[in-house]
Amino acid sequence: MSRRILVIGAGKSTAYLIQYLLDRSEEQDLLVCIADKQPETISESIRNHQRTEIIALDISSAPERREAIEEAAIVISMLPARLHIEVAKDCLEFGKNLVTASYVSKEMREMDEQVRSKKLIFMNEIGLDPGIDHMSAMEVIDRITKKGGKMLLFESFTGGLVAPESDTNLWNYKFTWNPRNVVVAGQGGAAKFIQEGTYKYIPYHKLFRRTEFLEIEGHGTFEAYANRDSLSYREAYGLDKALTLYRGTMRRVGFSRAWNIFVQLGMTDDGYHIENSEGMSYREFTNLFLPYSPTDSVELKLRHYLKIDQDDVIWGKLLEINLFDADKTITTANGTPAQILQEILERSWTLGPEDRDMIVMYHKFGYELNGKKYQLDSNTVVLGENPKLTAMAKTVGLPVAMACLLILNGEITQPGVQIPIHKEVYDPILKELKTYGVAFNEFEVPYLGYNPDSVAS
Repeated sequence: MSRRILVIGAGKSTAYLIQYLLDRSEEQDLLVCIADKQPETISESIRNHQRTEIIALDISSAPERREAIEEAAIVISMLPARLHIEVAKDCLEFGKNLVTASYVSKEMREMDEQVRSKKLIFMNEIGLDPGIDHMSAMEVIDRITKKGGKMLLFESFTGGLVAPESDTNLWNYKFTWNPRNVVVAGQGGAAKFIQEGTYKYIPYHKLFRRTEFLEIEGHGTFEAYANRDSLSYREAYGLDKALTLYRGTMRRVGFSRAWNIFVQLGMTDDGYHIENSEGMSYREFTNLFLPYSPTDSVELKLRHYLKIDQDDVIWGKLLEINLFDADKTITTANGTPAQILQEILERSWTLGPEDRDMIVMYHKFGYELNGKKYQLDSNTVVLGENPKLTAMAKTVGLPVAMACLLILNGEITQPGVQIPIHKEVYDPILKELKTYGVAFNEFEVPYLGYNPDSVAS
């Protein structure tokens, strides 16, 4: 009987994942069972593959979910993060290993002891970011510490962007993954990190104005804003004594300053509902966040309110997404501001039929060895093929699929709720990713830390 891999959720990030498993299904005797709420959206080539089984599954239906999990040899959950926990509980009960690309939740972490006692592997954060960032970072950190180096600095930045030829709007941005995650990014607490031994905090309302500039050779200049919690990986990476630990999200220069307009207006708020949102014009929506005036137009009020000059590049960006259009209407009923903003942006920022996306990842490693300070910079740039076979789907899906087979074949053995920071995980996956064009370039550069004058002297 074929070894049954249950893939729950067949969204945007699963194209490469499923194809990878199907390409090996004959040789490795696999049956790839894909469970989705809308199975009709799965492509015909996958649906008709002799090693595929498609089932309609509403994850909230416990009997159906449990039956599918009980029959599986291993489970991959590509559901939204909040839905993993019910799948995890079933996997624990039925003794099934689990793979997800999502951050480890508090509830998942609390299952660690039970997972270990059953000698199960619950591999999380094995996508792009989190995922490839962990593996590529740990490969270098382990290499440095093995030769006696002491880590001083680690910075890591990732961006899901558009390829240069598809960069056709003033924002230099289009959605290449879950739009909701983009709209609510940075919320839920201050960003926290450590620089030169000093703790730093950036509250949400300041997040998009505290950016760093990064240069990627051959690809130009980018900006980065801080991720919410850089310090949670301090122990996992073995960086307890590092002076700097900073993780961030990359965008093209100018994006964050313009995005900050939405933050200051309150359009990214997901905490309350606008009762009469359906049928409201974009112009009316924008006016909700502005003071009343018997004489001034919506445009004038917004410019005065946020001190934007008419010739400011930001103004062109706001016009481009039709924020003041009285004819375009919202279809979301009783939406939160964030949901409505997402709808507006999706109409402007969806990948076109010829568009390609681009993933950029950039690490900085500062270390001391034999009394001297060194810095190693590492980056990778991955281009998508088309709007379906995206770089995002490739870099999220392939590590998930690779980890799944390594676990299934007994090559990853350490039990517990974990992330991919151990050599038995990152070594084979990084090697195989190179064959798919996901490889890191490394550069030795002078170590400057954050005080170049003292180093130069």
